[in-house]
Amino acid sequence: METDYKVRLEIFEGPLDLLLFLVKRDEIDIHEISLERITKQYLEYLQAFKELNIDVAGEFVVMAANLIYWKSRSLLPVDQQPPEEDVDEDDPRWELIRQLIEYKKFKEAAEQLQVRELEQEKIFTRDGGTSLEQAPLRLGEVGIFQLINAFQNVIKRVDARQDLREIFGEHFTVSEKIDIILRRVADGARLKFSELFGEIASRVEIVVTFLALLELIRLKQVRAMQTNPFDEIEIAAATA
Repeated sequence: METDYKVRLEIFEGPLDLLLFLVKRDEIDIHEISLERITKQYLEYLQAFKELNIDVAGEFVVMAANLIYWKSRSLLPVDQQPPEEDVDEDDPRWELIRQLIEYKKFKEAAEQLQVRELEQEKIFTRDGGTSLEQAPLRLGEVGIFQLINAFQNVIKRVDARQDLREIFGEHFTVSEKIDIILRRVADGARLKFSELFGEIASRVEIVVTFLALLELIRLKQVRAMQTNPFDEIEIAAATA
């Protein structure tokens, strides 16, 4: 395995995007967040980034420290919790909840503006005409958090199979896996995420294959897509 391989994938989403993703994935109300659960999930993502040698911004580490602090504070009886300046609530979750609610409002407003922009593009053609024929919508592009979530699920399935062992002396390279993925999506073929990893029984090979996928996405040679949020991810050539 190319242990020194480093993914230089630009992550435009921040720690609050990751937390909102975890809330939506678990289908829970923001006001009902469990600090213990969401801290554990958040740290699992940071561990996945570390295992894959992906650079993340320092703000992710700052949020991890805040989550650990809020979690430890929530475990103490109310009368033993250290006093917080400018905090009117006894619940240590409140600061996180407030941040998520405010950020969610701004994010939804930005998404609405983007939808309006896309609708406007459908109405007016470049030559000034109107009423374009309805073209089929492209599948939604998948972000890094969805990809890491799918990666974690694959790793968990492999780790759960007690009959599997790492093969001593096995050697896989990112460049070899890149060639394999490109061949599998040639001629417009679409590849389900589960199919990409379906025959792989080694944790090492899974990691290398995932690194190859991230590199192809970074190079804009393939796209990772979902028809609806949390549907299975599909991989296709960027021109497909």
